[in-house]
Amino acid sequence: MSAKKEALGKGIRALLSGIEDDVGAAENLNSKDIAAKTGISRIPLDLIEINPFQPRAEFNEEKLNELKDSIETHGVIQPITLRALGKNKYQLISGERRLRASKLAGLKDIPAYVREADDQEMLEIALIENIQREDLNAIEISINYQRLLEECELTQDALGKRLGKNRSTVTNYLRLLKLPPEIQSGIRDRKLSMGHARALIALDDSIAQIDIFNQIMKRGLSVRQVENLSKNYKPKAKRNAEKNKDLPLAYRKIQDELSSVLSAKVLLKPKKGNKGEIVINYSSDEELDRLLDQLSNG
Repeated sequence: MSAKKEALGKGIRALLSGIEDDVGAAENLNSKDIAAKTGISRIPLDLIEINPFQPRAEFNEEKLNELKDSIETHGVIQPITLRALGKNKYQLISGERRLRASKLAGLKDIPAYVREADDQEMLEIALIENIQREDLNAIEISINYQRLLEECELTQDALGKRLGKNRSTVTNYLRLLKLPPEIQSGIRDRKLSMGHARALIALDDSIAQIDIFNQIMKRGLSVRQVENLSKNYKPKAKRNAEKNKDLPLAYRKIQDELSSVLSAKVLLKPKKGNKGEIVINYSSDEELDRLLDQLSNG
């Protein structure tokens, strides 16, 4: 299996290598000579179907139009890569943005390399090309890493070599997928940096992770602050208990009586000038309805 994967990697590198050298050598040749010498052909757009393994579902319309304008002015500088499916039928391996922009620009054909590739190579190329996009967030990268491991049967070491990354980098990205959904959403929406996420990963407790995540959102904590907080983390209940030690005995008795009457956790927070707050905790909408009924009925 390992020899097969290594051969697969070499095949993929061969598929995508040497493009710039080939383009430079083709500048002064006619179309037939170009195809014979470099493998670059002009393929009609209506003969090309998209890559069914393409993991990228959305394309930025503004950037696509910018590429379209560039193609109208300079043409397609870098050929796309195709595989032949039969006579006069091709399937895209890489370069979907260039293909889409060429259609918007009204081109009838496009320069392309025609290569041999099986379905597994098609999937791996599409996923790796997608990972190399600059606008991906960390969760999207993690999902692509996971797909490469599962669907292309790669180990983390092999994946790291494919991407030119350390195994630890691959591992850190994969661990993001074990974070609670709300934290993953924060990373996806770029409210949370990769540095913050790595600090949260160090905690095995999802409740602790969410607690610190909420503190990051409220207080705008730096990565260093989150690292320190994670190392010295105390559960919220323990922090409240420690604060409660400073509460005078009379107040603690009132607090306990209220908790008993309401069958809910109650915190008394005295302030200066004989003022204060009574905080009643609830864990669900149903419990809130019960408390409201109990309080309204005296």
